[in-house]
Amino acid sequence: MVALAIAERDRPGAAGASLDVKGVSHAFDIDGAVLPVLEDVSFKIAPGEFVALLGPSGCGKSTLLRLVAGLEAPRSGSLREDGDVITGPFPSRVVVFQDPTLFPWRTVWHNVALGLEAQGILKSQRHRVDAAIDLVGLSAFRNAYPHQLSGGMAQRVALARALVNDPRILVLDEPLGKLDSLTRITMQAEISALWQRSGFTTLLVTHDVEEAVFLANRVIVFSERPARIKADIAVDRPFPRHRGDPALAELRRHILGLLGLDATW
Repeated sequence: MVALAIAERDRPGAAGASLDVKGVSHAFDIDGAVLPVLEDVSFKIAPGEFVALLGPSGCGKSTLLRLVAGLEAPRSGSLREDGDVITGPFPSRVVVFQDPTLFPWRTVWHNVALGLEAQGILKSQRHRVDAAIDLVGLSAFRNAYPHQLSGGMAQRVALARALVNDPRILVLDEPLGKLDSLTRITMQAEISALWQRSGFTTLLVTHDVEEAVFLANRVIVFSERPARIKADIAVDRPFPRHRGDPALAELRRHILGLLGLDATW
C-alpha cells in the first residue's frame, strides 16, 4: 500500500489542483467609462492538465490569469480551486510573469527563498530552496547576482522561486516572451519536463501558437475583447513531443485560422 501511495503521488497530475471558471465576466472603469474585458468565460481544468490560452493582444487573457491568481475579483461569475471559491492570493497558486523581477541586491538563492521567507518557514525549509535551484539547473549559480545571469537564467530563477512553494496551480503569463528564439526553445523543453516531473496544473498565456501546441494538453482560443471562448482544442499527442510532428503542424494551422492568420502561413 505504501508503494502504491508513492506511485500515485509521483504520477503526473497527482500534485495539481482542479480549476473551475464559471460564467466569468470582468470590466475596467477607465475615465468614467466601463471597458468590458471578459464576457461569460467558462471552462474546467482537471488536476495536472497543462492548458494554454491564445487570443489577440489585449483581449483579456492576462486579466483572466490575475483572476485565477486571486489578484482581482471578477465582476460576475466564479473561479474555484478544488471546489473552493478563489477569494484572494494563496501559496498554492503561483504566477510567473514575463519579467523575472528579481531583486538585484539578492543572490539567486535569496531570490528563490523569498516565498518561504515571507511565510516565516525559511529556517526549517532551507532544503527546499536548494532543491528548487537544482531542479532548474542553476546549482552552480546559487550565489550569483541577477546582473551576472543571462535572460534565460534569470527566468529559470523566477521559475525556481515559484516552484519552491510547491504550487498546485502554476500560472505563466508569457514567461518566455522576451527571450531570444534559441533560449525560448530550450526553456519550453525545460518547462515541459518540470511539469511532467512535478504534476502541477499549469495555465499559460502565450502569443506563440507553436509554443502552445508544443507544451499544452489543451489550447483555449479567445476572441477579440471582450474575450469569449472561440474554441477549446485538445492536443492529443504524447510526450516528449517533436516540433516536426505533422499533427502538431496541422493543429497549428487550424489555430492560426481561428485567429485569422492562416493566410500568412
